[in-house]
Amino acid sequence: MDIIIRENYKLMSKYAAEIIAGYVRSKPDCVLGLATGSTPIGTYQELVRMHREEGLDFSQVKTFNLDEYLGAGIDLEKPYPMDQSYARFMHEELLKNINIKKENIHIPDGRTKDPKKFCIWYEEEIKKAGGIDLQLLGLGGDGHWGFNEPGSSLGSRTRVVVLTQQTLDDNYEAFYKKANIERSEMPHFAITMGIGTILEARNILMIVNGARKADMVAKCLEGPITSQITASAIQLHGGEISVVLDEGAASKLLHTDHYRHVESIKRQYGL
Repeated sequence: MDIIIRENYKLMSKYAAEIIAGYVRSKPDCVLGLATGSTPIGTYQELVRMHREEGLDFSQVKTFNLDEYLGAGIDLEKPYPMDQSYARFMHEELLKNINIKKENIHIPDGRTKDPKKFCIWYEEEIKKAGGIDLQLLGLGGDGHWGFNEPGSSLGSRTRVVVLTQQTLDDNYEAFYKKANIERSEMPHFAITMGIGTILEARNILMIVNGARKADMVAKCLEGPITSQITASAIQLHGGEISVVLDEGAASKLLHTDHYRHVESIKRQYGL
């Protein structure tokens, strides 16, 4: 596991985008797992810049998103950000700004009439695509990935979940409040990839910013593996893992000097 610490959010986002771009350049038809939320916005903006200014080509890339609110779906008739679906978020922040093919985009269908059947189909589509080459992840305030709330099985698959109060509060402050949407109008259910699904990605890129998540970052990376902090499952992954943090998010880690030393040595020897 490579833990990379950058001075601020902008530099963290740039570094994360460079990792993703590296996969796209080395394997033009790679499969990317994507995440929503405020954290990856800077990373997506940098990828858009790379596409426009450096010719980063997404024409063969396939994407699978982590999650979506149940009952939500893209509604282009509503102005952004009044449409708070994750599909709309991805459309606005990344997908409409790069040359990815529509048929290569996969986002959980929050408006499906048969959620259980859809979740099985979504898992099958990931397998048909050859599996996810690189999964981008953030970190929820209570240590969750996607909508895998505390107590989720570390072997869980794509499914419908009930959102915790903390997740509802976090998402209200981050998105719904800014859009002048009442708290009572927020969805309380979501479709999410499971932890078992996420761990099957060949490689993982987790990005976290801000001192308010520093305690959870330390528990996730340096604490015990537990279903109460589902992102702690990152310690079980056997592939290439990059965790990119800003100074605030890294501030409670016990071994930052070691992580910086490892990065320096690997850079020195071209590893």
